[in-house]
Order: sequence, then C-alpha cells, then structure tokens
Amino acid sequence: MRRRIRVIAAAVAISMLPAAPGLAAADDGRSRSRLHVDGLDSPVRIVVDKWDVPHIYAKNTADLFFAQGYNAARERLFQMDLWRRKGLGQLSEVFGEAYVEQDRAARLMLYRGDMEQEWESYGSEGKLAASRFAEGVNAYVDRLAEKPEELPAEFRKFSYEPARWTAEDVVRIRAHGLSQNLYSEVDRARIACVGGVDADQFRIRLTPEHEAMVPEGFDPCSLPADVLDTYSLAVGGLSGDGEPSSAAALQEGSNAWALSPHRTTTGRPILANDPHRALNSPSTRYVAHLNAPGLDVIGAGEPFAPGIALGHNGTSAWGLTVSAMDQEDLYYYELDPENPNRYRYDGGWEEMTTVTEEIAVAGGGSEVVELQYTRHGPVIKVDEEANRAYALRAAWLEPGMSPYYGSLKHLRATSFAEFRKSMDSWRAPGLSQVYANVDGETGLAVGGLAPKRTGYDGLLPVPGDGRYEWDGFVPPSSMPRVHNPENGIIATANEYNGTDAGLGYEWASPVRRDRIVEALDARAKSSPADSGAVQNDVHSLYARRLVELLQPLSSDDPVIAEALAMLQDWDATLSKDSDAAVLFEVWFMWHLGPNFLFSVLPPETAGAIFLPDQDVLVDAMENPDEYFGADGAAQRDALLLSTLKAAFADVEQRLGTDRSEWTWGGLLTTPFPHPLSELTDDDTAAEWNAGPVPTGGAWHTVNLAGYDPVEYENLSGPSLRILLDVGNWDASKMINAPGQSGDPDSPGYKAMVEKWGDGEYVPLLYSAAAIKRNQAEEIVLLPKR
Repeated sequence: MRRRIRVIAAAVAISMLPAAPGLAAADDGRSRSRLHVDGLDSPVRIVVDKWDVPHIYAKNTADLFFAQGYNAARERLFQMDLWRRKGLGQLSEVFGEAYVEQDRAARLMLYRGDMEQEWESYGSEGKLAASRFAEGVNAYVDRLAEKPEELPAEFRKFSYEPARWTAEDVVRIRAHGLSQNLYSEVDRARIACVGGVDADQFRIRLTPEHEAMVPEGFDPCSLPADVLDTYSLAVGGLSGDGEPSSAAALQEGSNAWALSPHRTTTGRPILANDPHRALNSPSTRYVAHLNAPGLDVIGAGEPFAPGIALGHNGTSAWGLTVSAMDQEDLYYYELDPENPNRYRYDGGWEEMTTVTEEIAVAGGGSEVVELQYTRHGPVIKVDEEANRAYALRAAWLEPGMSPYYGSLKHLRATSFAEFRKSMDSWRAPGLSQVYANVDGETGLAVGGLAPKRTGYDGLLPVPGDGRYEWDGFVPPSSMPRVHNPENGIIATANEYNGTDAGLGYEWASPVRRDRIVEALDARAKSSPADSGAVQNDVHSLYARRLVELLQPLSSDDPVIAEALAMLQDWDATLSKDSDAAVLFEVWFMWHLGPNFLFSVLPPETAGAIFLPDQDVLVDAMENPDEYFGADGAAQRDALLLSTLKAAFADVEQRLGTDRSEWTWGGLLTTPFPHPLSELTDDDTAAEWNAGPVPTGGAWHTVNLAGYDPVEYENLSGPSLRILLDVGNWDASKMINAPGQSGDPDSPGYKAMVEKWGDGEYVPLLYSAAAIKRNQAEEIVLLPKR
C-alpha cells in the first residue's frame, strides 16, 4: 500500500511540473530520468537539447537557482570544484604540500569585508541566488556520495571527493576577475629603471595621450624581482612548484556590437558578442536557459555562479566587453626597524593586521600561514633587506565586486532605461555592455568601480604613507552612455571610449573595433549571418597597412624577393590555410617588432621591453622620420627587408622548405588544455585536452588569437560566440568551444570544437516548441519527501 501511495505521489508531482507548452513529456527513444532531491520545494524539469544546452523550468526562482547549481555540477563539477579550491586556498588539501604557497596567496586575495554589505550590493536576489545555487551543487555532491560510480573521472584520478559549497564561496573569490593594471605598473618601473619612464611609450601607448607621473622619491630600480610572485600565484593558473604560472599575465578582451533595425535585413536589431577568455577544456562559459514565473532568460555565464551574464530575456538582449578601467595600485611602505609589522603612515607608525590560518595538506597534517594587510590591502611582498613592504590595493576587494554577479540586476530589464539603471550599480569587472530590445532600442553602458586618484595617475607604484590615496570612485553619471545612435551601429572591443572620466590610460588598440565598424558599415543592411562573418573575420588592418609599405620595395636577394612577392600579392587576411599569413605573423610579431626596438632604443632598454606596442610599431613604419631620425625612410626600408629575410628563414625552419606545406594554421594551434595538464605529466593530460585545433587570426584581428609568440600556441580568444536575432529568438545562434560538457568521456565535451575552428554555429533555442523538437534528454528533479 505504501509503495502505491509513493507511485501516485510521484505521478501527481510530475503532472504539476512547470507548464512549459509542449514540454509535458519526452518522445520515445529520448533519455529520461526522475530524481528525488533534498532541498526542492516543487518539481523542476531540465530539458537538454541536441546541443547540450539545459532549459530549466521551475515554479519559483528559489528552486530555479537550486536547479541551476545542481545542473552545473552535473556537467562541470570538477571544473567548479577546482575553481573553488584554488580561489579559497584549498588545493593543498587534495594535491599536497607543493600548493601551500599558492593557497596562501589565494587566501590573501579573498573578500574579507562585511557580508551584509556584500549581499546588498547584488540586489534583492543576491543572497538567495547564491544560497540556493550552493544548495543545488551540494545536492549533486550528495548524489555522488550515494553513487560513487558516477564520480567524474578527475576525482577518481586523484582519489578525492568534491567539496560542499556555501553561498559565500560564490562571492568571496575574486582573483579570477579581469582587472587592471598591476603588471603594467611593475613593467613600467623596470623599463624606467634602464631607459627612463618615457621609454615605456614603446611598450604601451597611453590613451588619452599622457606622460606617466613618477611619484616623489620613487626609485624605479628598487622593486624586487619577485614583487608580484604572490599576486601572480593568486590570479594565475595552477602552480605546484610555487612559481607563478605564465598564464597569470594573460590579457583578455572581447568584441560586441548592436545594430539598429534600420541597419539590418530583418528589420529587427541584431546583437553579437564574443567574449575572449582563456581557451581551456572545459570552456570558461556555460550556456543555460532559466525559466520561472517572471523570469525567462537564456545565455552564458560562469559555471560556478547563478544567473546569466550575457544573453536575452525574451525582450532585451545584452553582451559585454571588458572596459580596461584601472582598478589596481601597488603601494610600498617603509617598515619600522624596531617592529617590522608596523609601516610608516601619515607621519607615524601603523600596525598591520595579521590573520593566522591553517592550511590542510593531503596525507594528513597542516601548515600554519600568516596573512598580513595594510589599510590599503593584502601584503604581497616583504623586502627584509630594504626594510620595505608591498601591498595591493584593488577595487575588486571592495563589497559587491564578485565578477559578473551584478548581472542578476538586469535579468528582467525590458528597456534601455532599466538596463542603464542596472549598469549604474555595476561594479566588477569594468565592462562596456551593449544592449538591444524588441522595440528597436539599442544602447551601450559602461560600468565598474573606478578609483578617483588624488595627485597621481596609477601608472607606477606609489608610497603607502598617506600622500597617494583614492578619493572615492568615478560616479556612474560620468561613465559613457550611448542610446539609439543615428548611424545604427554600436561596437566596442576594449578600446578607449573617449571619456574624460579618468578611468585609466591603458586600453586595447582600436584596431579590432575599427575593423568591426568597417565591415558592418560596408553594407547598408546586415543579416545575422553577416555578423557571424564579422565575428570570424581575420582580416588585419595592421597587415593591410604594412603590405602597402612593401609595395614599392624590391631586392636582388632571392629570399627577400620571394618573401616580398608572397606579401605584396596578399589580401592581409590571416586565414588558417594561408601561406602568406604565416610569413607575415612570424615577421610582424617575432622579427620586425623586436628589431625595431633595437633600432631606436639602447640595447638594455629594448631588451627590457621584449615586444613593442603594435600601434606604435605600425605608426613608426608609416612615419619613420619621427622614430628613426634623419633618412628615416631608408632606415625603415632596410629594417623591413632584413627582418623579412630572417622571418622567411624562421618559417622554413619551423615548417620546412616546401612552400605548399606552409599554412598559418599549420603553425598556430589552439590546444584547449585540460587543467589536469598542470597537475600531472602522464598521458591522461594529453587525452583530455580538446585540441590541438588549427587556428587563424592574431592579437589584432576581430577573431582574436591571443597566442604565445614563442610556442605559437593560442591561449585566449572567443571560445563563446553568440548571435542574437532580437525578437526572432529561435533564429539566434551560438558556439561554446570545446563544448558544453565538462566530462572528458561525454560526446558533448568536444562537440563544438571543430565547428568553432571552422567558424560555424549551433542553434540557441528559446521557444518551448523549438526546444521540444530538438530535445535530447529530460531530467525531472522531484522534492524528496
């Protein structure tokens, strides 16, 4: 009798699932499962389509965020667990004592402020969403405890179990955010030490034009070589040897644009976005659809946080690019010779705050570490010989700075006015967000917590003695806003946006945005497919300009003549199957750039810079007298030809003498590494990498390839691309490489990587009818009674 009651109760629960038209049942032959889960108030249906996108239907938002956490763990648990452990400083607990120093660094960078103020920063749903998301993750962890055979392979490999989450875990971890500009401050100081601060203009062009201010009494040669090691351990990749990962300095960007109805073939707005992040396995983004009364939003977000960072809600669409506002400063302090825990401040001595924590180590035991803080932030280096300490002041350690979590506030925006209001309280990371809606509105809003500096510009380290402080933050009213521009095109690609609000001086080159606008403006009206072509565009404006300079040149040297012939007839497109592209990029990045520096700077200064700012390099080639002096054009031409010859020989050495074997994609590949590759050297690492994938593009193309110029491995770029046909939502498309799944044994793990490499897309379905037609799996979560 009891069994019959349970069966009837289950049938009733299923019948009461959220009423998504056409989703009442799965067709025969499709995977279906019913799971009883602790923590739900009402049943939730998760419909997974053919492209592994989960469409989650709940009867209330509390259960919706719970189910989002449960489903994210179902697909990405090892990735999520590793993110949490690294962010909280708990790697040593499972990987051993080699990670103690990295754990200490991570703990230094945790948010340690008032949690009530923290939750209030994200609006009324901030704490609820994180709490229920964490509970959903824990429910899946509980399921694995009961069914250990379903434990992801990575946990089995290292013989440990996933940890349980708290709501605070979602927001206290900050070091994964995209911030500015500590590395650049130190690089500038080191260049100033050997060549003067003006020499740094060859490393990075400041915009708007500006001369870096040297703080009174600052000796740029005084910085210890390892001043940023602790910081790099916190914000970089896994490091089992205590040395900072090379990934720590990786710079990432994005492209986004919106077209007004009068600029489209559909008569509706189009919104396109391809955020650039590290290209890993699994993808740094996860695409999902969240549906509950009053909320119906689809798009991509961080796998380890609730909500949707970019996408649409059936009325409004939005996308994002990083706005490179300067949110970091490096402070240095004179220490009290009698008490090194005190530092000079405002004419006296101020005590550091010391926090003692215990780090558990695999195999038993623990290590006790001390974390020190000044009034400005975590102490990242103590130079005992110089009696000096260094600390980080970062806006991202302020309340409300959990990366992308502020997107909860605009999930329900129905107009640009509402979206702009949400962006007025946006804090991290600094973003330029584009917008479009079904009423034809388009817009752009910049948001972020940008410090107002008093008496200094944030471009070099400053004394922490009270003379160089922040005077609050730039108000939202000073941030750039654009609404329904007359020309119908809004585009952003991390470039300087023209504001005089004092957001910073170090921006991406405008070359990607210029190419986006050029390509879109070439048509009176564009289709969604046209925007897709622009997202995959690898035409280089730099290459076009340099090829123009090569046109009048010639040489009796047969190698140079052959190289010239290749480039003079080339269309400046860095496609993966192009022979001229591989010659150009090896020449431009590895030969022309460094040799230019040694042509115009003393050797010690040129060596400190390594690679020049690409805008500066191209400007110098076009205006040689300004850089080379008298007879500049002749010196420029000699440099072009000699470095071209060296580049040709370099490509021959790498790819062979058979020109038919030369392709840019034959040299440049994207490995899509699995995190395991940083934890072990065994063959499993190679098996779980989703690449290598032949790749086109470069740092300076719309389809960005942020590659290592030594190994020619592509490290960052647009793993995610989204094309939104605003109002005709089922016509929207996306690609999320290498795939949606985080399980190396799942077909969905690498399902999108080849399409990504070929510039193709998969559908991003929204309507119940379209989802039902393309349903692959149905998971019903039922409350455990």
